[in-house]
This record gives sequence, C-alpha cells and structure tokens, in this order.
Amino acid sequence: MSRVKLLGYEIDTYSFEGAIEKGLELEIQDKVSQVVTINPEMFDCAKIDPEFAQILKTAEMVIPDGVGVKLGLKIMNKNVDRIAGVDFAKRMLEESAKQNLPIALIGAKPEVLELARKNLEQEINGLDIVFAQDGYFKDDEQVINELKSTNARLILVALGSPKQEKFIKKARNILNCGLMVGVGGSFDVWSGMVERAPEIYQRFGIEWLYRTIKQPERFKRIFPTLPLFVLRVIKQKLGL
Repeated sequence: MSRVKLLGYEIDTYSFEGAIEKGLELEIQDKVSQVVTINPEMFDCAKIDPEFAQILKTAEMVIPDGVGVKLGLKIMNKNVDRIAGVDFAKRMLEESAKQNLPIALIGAKPEVLELARKNLEQEINGLDIVFAQDGYFKDDEQVINELKSTNARLILVALGSPKQEKFIKKARNILNCGLMVGVGGSFDVWSGMVERAPEIYQRFGIEWLYRTIKQPERFKRIFPTLPLFVLRVIKQKLGL
C-alpha cells in the first residue's frame, strides 16, 4: 500500500478489502486512530480551515469516498479504488461483530440513531453496541469521557463534516483506544429514513446524482463544488 497526493493531501490507495484489513489492524491497537472518508467538499473546507486541514494530514487512513476524488486522482494518472464510507463502516461493523469487539455510535437525531441501532442489531449477529449517543449534545468532553469508560473499539461518528472530524480530534486526546470513523449520513441510511441509491448508481459512483434527483436542494451544495474541484486538479497537473 502507498499513498498518493492530491491538492496537497495524501490519500490511501487500498482496495476495499485492503482498507478493511487495515481498519481491523488499527481497531485492536492500544491507541486511537482516525479514518477520514474524503470527498471534494472536504478539500474546499480545508482551504479555509487550518484545523481541518491538519486533521486531513494526520489521520491514519484517508480513503477516497467521493467519485470526484477518484476522478481527480484519475486526472493525475492515479487509478485508485473509490471506497464508499457507508460501505466501509458497515463492513467494519460486521467484522467487529465476528471478533466480539465493542461498538459505539455517535450522532444523528435521537429517532434516527435508535432506528439505526435496532436495524443493525437485527441484521448483524453478535453486534455489541455498548454506547449510543445522538448528535444533540453540547458538552463534547462529557460524551467522550462516558465513551472512554466503555472501551469501545469501533466508534462511528455521524455529526457531518467537519464537525465529526473535529470531535474525533478532541476524542483522540482523551480516549485510550479505538478506531474512529466519520460516517456522515450513514445512520440515516441504516435507519431506513433515507433511501440509498440503487445498485447501478453505486457501481458507477454516482450516488450523489441519485440523491440530487431525489433532493433537488442538494444541487447548490454539489455545484459548483464538484466542477471547481476538478478544475483545481487540472490546474495542478498543468502547473498553473
């Protein structure tokens, strides 16, 4: 495994199975590790937020979640597999259950969190969720200290970016162990409140298009972010 650089940030080149293997390796270590599932919007955020930029540079794993990132790497002549964050997190839950590793879920609305937890426990045999906290809390340190007492090994944080990455950064200074993954809207999908794109959209990495069709208000968020991101990559390649 090696890393490739895109717009100043290093991105891992794991296959999906390789990423899972590395995630499990980090999960059982006696330290806290972070996985960032990077997309074009995060590059934009890092341009204006030095703290977030530093998080991207220090995370143990940075995997290309957005199809825009895969396209950007392709422009730079790097063929890297896209690893959807929701798929990575779900598989990590399944593998953690097989190894009897405790799980924590943090984020989303209370009703979404409860439904996601219920559905996951029904779907994944042996899943041991030892901590669940919705995203409507004000005291990060209190939540982190409660989490610390559980010794959870896989901690999924669904607070949206960059809030979830900054929460993980703070937790790294308090917790003793665990693999922490920012999972965005994954709890919404697992709860059944948000329909995931059909498989054909997933296969071609254009789930964003399906979600935009279903939720036209997302258009303003995606555009002009995606084309401007691609333009930045082209400029970098041409040395402009």
